Amino acid sequence: MNPLDVLRDSLYFFKRNLSQIVQLCLPLVMFEALLQQVVDHSTEPDSFPGISVIVGLLVYPLYTAALILFLDARSRGESPSNRELLSRSAYLWPRFALLTVLNTVLILLGLSLYFLPGIYLMVTLAFGEYLLVLRGLAPLAAMKESLRLTSGHFLRILLCILSVMGPLWLLKGVTLAAYPEPQNPVISLLIDSAHSFLQLFTSVVLFRLFMLINPLPERNDNSL
Repeated sequence: MNPLDVLRDSLYFFKRNLSQIVQLCLPLVMFEALLQQVVDHSTEPDSFPGISVIVGLLVYPLYTAALILFLDARSRGESPSNRELLSRSAYLWPRFALLTVLNTVLILLGLSLYFLPGIYLMVTLAFGEYLLVLRGLAPLAAMKESLRLTSGHFLRILLCILSVMGPLWLLKGVTLAAYPEPQNPVISLLIDSAHSFLQLFTSVVLFRLFMLINPLPERNDNSL
């Protein structure tokens, strides 16, 4: 399981299915960015910082679960409609949102403890979303199973995550330097939407890793 092969296969899939991923996820990504912008402009700077996390919980589970379902369907050679994918992701929303809350709290707590525990949790909990969506596990069970599956693969998973997120963090920094605060609301919306959408590539990479480590039965791995 060479990380370069994982990244290459994921990039090929992402490019080949870009149009469908855009149609499925980008409207919700932009809606999330718009909500964040509204909240940022309507709250005081010293207000409760968790408001942004709450806003993300409203939308993030919808488009992420829909993307995971899409990845799974394409790997099986199926082509479900966006309406079907979003309907199924809406059904999964309560459990997915709870999993997101638990992951976020643990990772943030780990990052506050000299950073490294947060990185460890980010990697070892990386498969929880796929286990919840594709295996139907409850949030806590998905987290526990993710810890088990990632055992022995920590460096590979970390390298793949950093290979995607590193350039995105750099791009975000360059963008903020080119368009410093205060930004035009439209430009800010476009930047935030583009950055969030590009982060979806991480989900594609992690899905590929997940399927290589623990493939589901009756799957056509030629798709991804």
